[in-house]
Amino acid sequence: MLHGHGDDLHHCGQTIRANFSSNIFATTDLSALQQHLSAHLSVIGHYPEPEPYALESLWADSLGLLPAEICVTNGATEAIYLTAQAFRGATSYIRQPTFSEYADACRMHGHSVRSLFTDDTIDDTPDLVWLCNPNNPTGEVRDRHTLLRLIDAHPSVCFVIDESYGAFTRQPLPTAAEMAERSNVIVIRSATKRHAVPGLRLGCLTASAEMIDRIRVQRMPWSVNALAVEAGKFFLHENLPLQPPIDDLLAERDRLMAALADLKIADLWPTETHFFLARLRMGTAAALKHYLIQEHGLLIRDASNFEGLDASFVRIATQSRADNDLLIQSLSLWKHTYSS
Repeated sequence: MLHGHGDDLHHCGQTIRANFSSNIFATTDLSALQQHLSAHLSVIGHYPEPEPYALESLWADSLGLLPAEICVTNGATEAIYLTAQAFRGATSYIRQPTFSEYADACRMHGHSVRSLFTDDTIDDTPDLVWLCNPNNPTGEVRDRHTLLRLIDAHPSVCFVIDESYGAFTRQPLPTAAEMAERSNVIVIRSATKRHAVPGLRLGCLTASAEMIDRIRVQRMPWSVNALAVEAGKFFLHENLPLQPPIDDLLAERDRLMAALADLKIADLWPTETHFFLARLRMGTAAALKHYLIQEHGLLIRDASNFEGLDASFVRIATQSRADNDLLIQSLSLWKHTYSS
């Protein structure tokens, strides 16, 4: 596991006022879920289903799939490791820069791993190609037409598509049914990201029934705990809207990026989701991160440990307007301090 990836809030020895280091929208209102789980705490006194069939059936129905075409997991991370385990010893291509767990899982299970930096270098050589869509940390999205064309051009290759941030883009993505009808596709989905519940660990894989059978036999009994199952049922029954609505979130992203562009402290990468990559024009990511923690109680993601990126890269996830204003003001002060 790569040190420093994801939300490293637990490493900070002081109060953080606003957290931009995680791609979770930190101020999502979880009160309805908390009330529901409080009323169902008795579930912790019993074993959950060894395999979460009831939740799989509900989740499959919401996606227009058969229960045999879904495998519920302990977060998207378990889905990644189960896939790598099911293809032990395979050859995997990973489109970089991206989430480090793909490479970690592949190497744990004896894969031969090769990094790619453009989609046009994908060929028929590998057993697996791992794509994050929308991609973390760049925010790049392959739309429905582009992605299906790529998959169909390489029928002998299994494409593992991580759609953990699929709810956070306006770009059209393939439907779950379109993906499941193809024998060479596995899609990873995350309730953790969609509903801002990283502490619950809830995700799933969707694919053809044959592919799901291959992966399910790797899953440990009771890998998904009773509270996570209960939360998943709540989400599906309530059909909760995204908080905030995607148009509002992306409009706030545009405002934040415009303000940072005006500061002229970094080059900003184009993005199709709520987080974005920036390359500092002064100082290092580590130094800026330290400054923001110590002086302002703000946390950003030092992105220098993504493969292909250097010490000048940071990733910022859009948060509430008030929190974003704190970041803008703090970066303005940092620019003044650094330049003086």
